[in-house]
Amino acid sequence: MAAQQYIRHVTAAGERWDLLAWRYYGDATNFGPMVMANPAIPIMAVFHAGIVLAVPILQQSQILTSNLPPWKQVAAGSA
Repeated sequence: MAAQQYIRHVTAAGERWDLLAWRYYGDATNFGPMVMANPAIPIMAVFHAGIVLAVPILQQSQILTSNLPPWKQVAAGSA
């Protein structure tokens, strides 16, 4: 199994876990991998600017598509 790869993300004031999950994974409910990859970051409603997060690069099979609208499910499944 290959080592997990990450994207380095520096937060802007006002960003949230769910918004980052939507940005990187297309699903606001799939923030769990980011939370688990950043155990030293406290769970907070809104981030302050300048927090460095590791965003795991997920394989297509790890991205949950069941909660997406139908037009997003087709696009996610075809990648």
